[in-house]
Amino acid sequence: MKNVYSPDSPYVFQSNTNESLDELIEQYLPLQGAGSDLVKRSVPIPGTATDGFSEIYRNAAFPNSVKRGIHPDLDTYGKFFAQSVRSKGDQPCFAYREYDYVQKKSANSYTEISYREVNERKKRFGSGLLYLLQNSSYKQPEKYESHALIDSHVSNYGKFNKDKMSFILTVFAPNRYEWILTDLMCSDFSITNSSLYDTLGPDVSKYILELTESPVIVLAKHNIQTVLNLKKRYPKELGNLIMLISMDPLDLEGDNQSRSFEDISNVQYARELGCTLIDLERVEKIGQVFPHIELPSTPESTYTISFTSGTTGSRPKGVVLSHTAAGAGITFVLAQMPNIPGGRAFAFLPLAHIFERQNTAFVLSYGGCVGFPQLEGSPLTLVEDLQLFKPNHMSNVPRVLTKFEAAIKAATVDHPTSSFTRGLFERVLGTKMELQSQKDGEPGKHLVIDNLLLKKIRAKFGYDNMLFSVTGSAPISVSTVTFLKAALNIGIAQGYGLTESFAGMALTEPYDISPGSCGSTGVCTEMKIRELPAMGYHLNDAEGPRGELLLRGFQNFSHYYKNPEETEKAIDKDGWFYTGDVARIDSRGRIYIIDRVKNFFKLSQGEYVTPEKVENAYLSSNSILQQLFVHGTSLEHYLVGIVGVDLELTRNFLAERCHVPKSHLASEREVIDQINKKENKAILLEYLNANVSKSTKLQGFEKIHNIYSEIEPLRLDRDVVTPTMKLKRPIASKFFDKSIKEMYAEGSLLNGTKL
Repeated sequence: MKNVYSPDSPYVFQSNTNESLDELIEQYLPLQGAGSDLVKRSVPIPGTATDGFSEIYRNAAFPNSVKRGIHPDLDTYGKFFAQSVRSKGDQPCFAYREYDYVQKKSANSYTEISYREVNERKKRFGSGLLYLLQNSSYKQPEKYESHALIDSHVSNYGKFNKDKMSFILTVFAPNRYEWILTDLMCSDFSITNSSLYDTLGPDVSKYILELTESPVIVLAKHNIQTVLNLKKRYPKELGNLIMLISMDPLDLEGDNQSRSFEDISNVQYARELGCTLIDLERVEKIGQVFPHIELPSTPESTYTISFTSGTTGSRPKGVVLSHTAAGAGITFVLAQMPNIPGGRAFAFLPLAHIFERQNTAFVLSYGGCVGFPQLEGSPLTLVEDLQLFKPNHMSNVPRVLTKFEAAIKAATVDHPTSSFTRGLFERVLGTKMELQSQKDGEPGKHLVIDNLLLKKIRAKFGYDNMLFSVTGSAPISVSTVTFLKAALNIGIAQGYGLTESFAGMALTEPYDISPGSCGSTGVCTEMKIRELPAMGYHLNDAEGPRGELLLRGFQNFSHYYKNPEETEKAIDKDGWFYTGDVARIDSRGRIYIIDRVKNFFKLSQGEYVTPEKVENAYLSSNSILQQLFVHGTSLEHYLVGIVGVDLELTRNFLAERCHVPKSHLASEREVIDQINKKENKAILLEYLNANVSKSTKLQGFEKIHNIYSEIEPLRLDRDVVTPTMKLKRPIASKFFDKSIKEMYAEGSLLNGTKL
């Protein structure tokens, strides 16, 4: 490793190097030299194993120390951004599609905002916010603690830590540049923030606002009435709330024809409820008139309280993350992900969750440009935005990537009418897959294939300039990763992390020749395995130690907000966080997530089944599956499943394998009706079980015996999954109770007899 790196100190770089911070980031990150190979592995630290626990594993690049950050001078999110402002001031920071509020239409091109302009707007925003809150006629410091914190903010900001926080600002909006502008402002004015999102529902939103005692919400215009109605319904519980700042302009001036009476009505409605409603533009103008020096956060300051999505129907837990955790989370990504000079990234995943905030912070820390979806957009308009913005990298989730896979296959290797097209792309993609599997870290270039055939596929998805994508939050099939890497001519990195670890703490290289793992632990986190003999997971298992994954390091959260009981359950006296995920660590120190602790049940013959293990096995070996919920009971001796199937792949399956005439498969309803016929279910189940047997080692009792199919059974509106698409197993069992009973009544389809 080059001598700019520090093997033993809490930081990646030595503090006495001659290079500037800008040079260190641009020239020596991701890790260079020998470190570029070592960072891909974890190593056990000899002598650290204890009874029931494995050795402690650390990143092989720095086995002597868990890193706190990049450099002592970059120990908060705000300092990373300030460094980019100094070095990249005139380069684009944000890109967005301007929105015509009259025509309700987004522009057909992206507008860019420079780092310098974002920095100035951030200062004006913070100044205006403090002035308005400090001078609010609705403020009652003698009654509400959060209002007293507003008054003492300037004098106390340097003393904030995990126990002593500022007042809490809430963000309530879909992804847009004002979201990150607000986040950056909070960092540089020592304001802790939290967030709401549309799918939470009114009860959980009220719970979070009441718990945090938030006095101010920065929100999208379409959420204004939702919040005001909540405040009217719960005047006592939300008495702290005294200001709403609309990211969208409020049309309050001009003659009767030009003014918006909806906006005027909302302003009056807010006044009646003891709350100021104002737009961001006006707040910035007030900040320009009444400027205030920035009040930068310290490493100990609480950066954010990020609420997890409960999987059992319980209330979400507020994960308290410091600026040290933020700096460590940024450091982890910078140390491992390719640094693209002038890179363009697209912020598609919800910013209300920590994954996309980590991704965005990474981009802003190396001086790249972040593009945002169009206002009033949806997943259906994603490709349109990508075609206009043409990013170099982005993060995504498996359910979107599998849709890309299905669309590409339908036009190439599974083309319904052209045998020439099918044959051509089978050869082309087979060649590309072979090239990408030959050398670790290499994209497998092929001049003719890349520039003639794959270039057209890339353009259809807006991937013209895409170099790599990162996926996480749910299992993804190895075959899907392999196929998309070839078809889109990109790298795909797979990671692992939680809200409690400031999102990703493990990551593979984008051109890993053996996809399937989540990579090694990063430089800011150490890990170990807790043996789970009751679940059949042992430290001496043949493929590597298996058991519950425990994490410790600078990325970790300090506690759950106002929830000491759950904090005590999650973090032990030595600082280890019990993730609840069951992992295997292979010989290279890479993580494979295989199960969840306590998610197991006993079948009638006494066998224990861990459903997530079964679900992951089927999902990773069958691209036709997009979702799966496995159910078992002690009253039955076999498993059944609720499956989400890909529409086009299922249509082709029914036509080719079940010999259903295509005239009977025109609509989605017809496809679902056909795939749920007993004879077709049996054929599909045989196919699924054959594929899972080829790639995994499930026991006979872990095989699924009957299924019920929909296109997307596990949906938010059914409350069976969290907003991050984690399964709420107890609720799903109740929701699909009728289908489950019908499958057991029908019997096993594996042997054709009713059991």
